[in-house]
Amino acid sequence: MKLVNPLPNTPVILTVDDDMATRKMIGRNLRSEGYKIVEATNGNDCLEIYSRLQPDIILLDAIMPGMDGFECCQRLQELITSPFVSPVLMITGLDDETSVDRAFNAGAADFVTKPIHWPVLLQRVKRLIYQSHLYQELEIANQELARLAMEDSLTGIANRRRMDEYLEQAWERSTEERSLLGVILYDIDFFKGYNDTYGHLAGDFCLQQVTEAIKNSLGQQNHLLARYGGEEFVVILPEIDSSNGLAIAEEIRKTINDLEIPHKMSAITHHITLSLGVAVMVAQAEHSPLRLLAKADYALYQAKTTGRNQSVLATSTFDI
Repeated sequence: MKLVNPLPNTPVILTVDDDMATRKMIGRNLRSEGYKIVEATNGNDCLEIYSRLQPDIILLDAIMPGMDGFECCQRLQELITSPFVSPVLMITGLDDETSVDRAFNAGAADFVTKPIHWPVLLQRVKRLIYQSHLYQELEIANQELARLAMEDSLTGIANRRRMDEYLEQAWERSTEERSLLGVILYDIDFFKGYNDTYGHLAGDFCLQQVTEAIKNSLGQQNHLLARYGGEEFVVILPEIDSSNGLAIAEEIRKTINDLEIPHKMSAITHHITLSLGVAVMVAQAEHSPLRLLAKADYALYQAKTTGRNQSVLATSTFDI
């Protein structure tokens, strides 16, 4: 096999043919169009090169000794992560209906017959690369749209939709494994007064500061921080007991106290504070995750009505 180091952003074509003269002819024609070429002489080399390089397109001879192009194409499909990545253009001296069907059934995107008509080959290569890149760009755009659909635009954390989805999954897992599941529900004390005094732009910036600090406090643990609505937020804590859930809530509360974001309308201190409600339970199939949220909401209510700037753990006596 012969490797030509590809330049960045230059389409790379892997040509696979046991016949040297054919490879050289293909390479010469494609290089003249500005492509970078990688050559392989058999199916095994093709698979090995693909695993390392992921070229933009593969030109694959159908008839080769050992592993033929049809088998190689099938095995490539096991390595290719997306149907729109690295399309296979089969080159074959066979033009009967059965061979064409075999090529497409093996996963080829298109085919050309020998003797090769070069304008046809160049046009099909150009089209397949363009389509592949277009599909990949669309896939990236769709992934970004999916991410935005699950993200709160102001704070950059999970939104209510993502929270509902994650909580449902965690609830099902807790039900199946009989594992504990915790939730912290918190909001900013006297936040309406903050907005009225400092303005909504300052209020938005305050939410961003608080969120960023809590994200850093939680680190990379298996928790989900989400905006529940307005100045109310939730942390979902899979596989955690009551003492640890309460400890995390206290760490969050202290983190925000340490920021000392000025709040002259607070009735309890001179800076931004949080009230937090914590609930932990083993999920039950006959109930919904709303049961856990309701327990945390009641604990948050207790935190707010008994002084604020504190964390309260829902007791086992509370029920809905």
